[in-house]
Amino acid sequence: MYSIQDVSKKTGLSAHTLRYYEKEGLITGVERSRGGFRQYTDEDLESLGLICCLKNTGMSLQEIGRFVELTHQGEHTLKERVEMLRQHREAVIERMSEMQKHLDKVTWKLNFFSEKLRTYEEREADKK
Repeated sequence: MYSIQDVSKKTGLSAHTLRYYEKEGLITGVERSRGGFRQYTDEDLESLGLICCLKNTGMSLQEIGRFVELTHQGEHTLKERVEMLRQHREAVIERMSEMQKHLDKVTWKLNFFSEKLRTYEEREADKK
């Protein structure tokens, strides 16, 4: 069992965010100690890992909530979950392709200005 502080350290999520995810139903069934403190399991950490992955790759919390809801409904929702992940994967690939184009342009500009800087520095050195 892990405390909310332990989980916060392991996931990088704040205690506030963990409580929010629980309130929104993104993570469910978190047990409580006799004193009322949250006690997370390895399974909860695994769930949070998927939630973070999906969120960090652009899936909205609403969509993640729908995915979690489907998971709780059982295996008869597997087809819908697979389709959600397939569509999300395609969107991530598209964004990565876009980002690669932007990176290529930034790299080109970096090389262009680096060469201009080298030429400028050489001219300045020749003046001395």
